[in-house]
This record gives sequence, structure tokens and C-alpha cells, in this order.
Amino acid sequence: MSEKTLPIPPVVLDHPLVLHKLTRLRQASTSTAGFRRLTRELSLLMCYEATRDLVTEPVEIQTPLEKMEGQELSGKKLCFISILRAGNGILDGMLDLIPAARVGHIGLYRDHDTLEAIEYYMKLPDDVADRDCIVVDPMLATGHSAAAALDRVKAAGVKKIVFVCLLAAPEGVAWLNEKHPDVKIVTCAIDRGLDEKGYIRPGLGDAGDRLFGTR
Repeated sequence: MSEKTLPIPPVVLDHPLVLHKLTRLRQASTSTAGFRRLTRELSLLMCYEATRDLVTEPVEIQTPLEKMEGQELSGKKLCFISILRAGNGILDGMLDLIPAARVGHIGLYRDHDTLEAIEYYMKLPDDVADRDCIVVDPMLATGHSAAAALDRVKAAGVKKIVFVCLLAAPEGVAWLNEKHPDVKIVTCAIDRGLDEKGYIRPGLGDAGDRLFGTR
């Protein structure tokens, strides 16, 4: 009988800039434009941590003064995979930092009665199996949508995945650790828990609605 894979502990960012911007993001008075801007800024900070383990290789370059050996990313570039629709708010900022990355999209919605994830769209790069992938979604609530998305990404042959979210609930972290213990979670905070409707408390509301001004 094989040993059970131990889950990778979630990485919770505690940088002062993250704490400050997340507090502003949570506020009900923050406008749609402000919410988008703060999400974009936080995505840059989260991307820095999510890409910490990327492999580099030496390369000889010429500075204005002399030749030297620097480092550049090794192998194929990253793939960012956005869980629609709210994941696009994080995706945009990460592409600012790594514009050469490929992009995939997975469309899932949560059944409000069963809280299960239902797929309506998926498009990934043809060579996604050869790339490290960062899957993005602002909220890790029950974890069902995230786990379903990771199921599909792994079915496409991807071996190394990091999941990035603005906020997580303990229930979502536990579910993702159970279903995908090999996936590292990077988040700005793990909140108190879920309410009876499956929303993160204290949370920041519905990230998609706040990003796109639909409520």
C-alpha cells in the first residue's frame, strides 16, 4: 500500500504592501475601478511568490561595460490558466509581469444548491503538458471549482501546478489539499470560514461582480 501524499502547506503572503492593498480591496466603499486596480497590483505580488521555484539557466550577455554570465528562465515559458470569469482580474496583472506566458481558460460555475462545479468552457494551449502552470481564481471558498479545474488541467498532462487566489477559506484549503495535495496554494489571506451560502467571511464579496460592476 502506497503512502498518502502529504499536502504542500499553503503560502500566505504577509508583506506589508499585500496587507495594505488587501484591506483596501475588502472595503465595501472601494469602487469598481479601484477594485480592478488593487486586484491587478496584488496579482503582481502574488506572481512573484508563485514563480519562486522556476528553473533558470546561465546565459552570457554583454553589458555596456563587459561580458558577464546572467540567468534566464529555462525551458518553455509558463502557462497561466484563468478560471472564468473572475480569474481574468488576476490574469491581467500576471501577464504584465510575464507577457510571454501562454494563457488558458476554464469556464466553471457553481451550482448554488449543490455547490458543485459545472464546466461550460475550456481552452488550453496545445503544448500545455510541457509547461508549468499557474491556475488563478480570486476566491478559494468550498474548493470544488478549483479542484474541478485542477482535475481538467492534470487530465491535459500538466505535471507542475500552482494555484493562486486572493482569499481562501479553511474549508477550501482542506478540500484542495485532499484532492490535489501536490498543488501549492498561494494566497493573500485565509479567512475565518464559509457562511451558509458558501461565501467566505469576512471576505470581500463576490469578486466577479466587484471586478466587472455587475452588481
